[in-house]
Amino acid sequence: MGILVEIFGPAGSGKTVLLSQIAANLQRQGGKVMFHDPEARLNEQFAAMFGLVIEEVEYTTPNTIGAVFKSVRSWDALVDGETVGGVFADSLAALSTDMEMDKEEGDKMGMRRAKEFSEELRKTARILSQKNALMVCSNQIRQNMDAGPYGQKHKSPGGQAIGFYSSLRLRTSSPQKIKLKKTIRGTEHERVAGVKVTIDVFKSSIWKPHRSADVYILFDYGVDDIRANLKFVKAATKNTSYAIGEEKLGRSLDEAILVVESQGLEQALKEEVINLWNEIEEEFTEPRKPREV
Repeated sequence: MGILVEIFGPAGSGKTVLLSQIAANLQRQGGKVMFHDPEARLNEQFAAMFGLVIEEVEYTTPNTIGAVFKSVRSWDALVDGETVGGVFADSLAALSTDMEMDKEEGDKMGMRRAKEFSEELRKTARILSQKNALMVCSNQIRQNMDAGPYGQKHKSPGGQAIGFYSSLRLRTSSPQKIKLKKTIRGTEHERVAGVKVTIDVFKSSIWKPHRSADVYILFDYGVDDIRANLKFVKAATKNTSYAIGEEKLGRSLDEAILVVESQGLEQALKEEVINLWNEIEEEFTEPRKPREV
């Protein structure tokens, strides 16, 4: 089963980080990765933070919408249906049309872009549905001038086709700064070490929509799962300090992170989060008998 995912949100909300993290996880599991980078921002040092091996990625910097989606349909890694293939595009907002690239004519009516997305997605969605493939695209948001008083204030560019064909749409919030304070030689110093982003499941045809999660991204580290998991467990329980089950880790977040890493408790923390999440979800499951057919 193929899945098309759109991650959209304001600038600086970690969309490139999320794509890189997903691509690296797929690569570590033996999957093949194709990474389209119209903005040409992915470099070897950045990718290395997530364990993404650039030398083993089919990397391109396409100009047009057609160049991205045609490459998906002709990609050899998707032929057998057994090898997991991951196609990533960062970002759709940076792609042009062939007409727009023509300096003499251009897209005078401004409608060709949405039409090309619709045409290409219609053809590509069939290929993804037949192959064991994942396609993850990032997109920006623009102010919706036609929203009116009750409509959505922002929308992702490229027309309605992207949202229509996506199996999963994740919206990232505006980033909140993560600040660290250190006392050095008697003087307190403060630095912005990263950002916190809330991700909302805007649309989902693969599980329940309207769920959300906080993601912490450190500039020199990447996605900080330990920080996020510790905060989730503490917020979802009556604990006054950070803990895994009955084991107390300390009142300070930095202290708790250090204990988890030094004692190799990452997997135990992950399992604690999964169990707690499932426990909460089960409480909201309606005790209904199956519908009669």
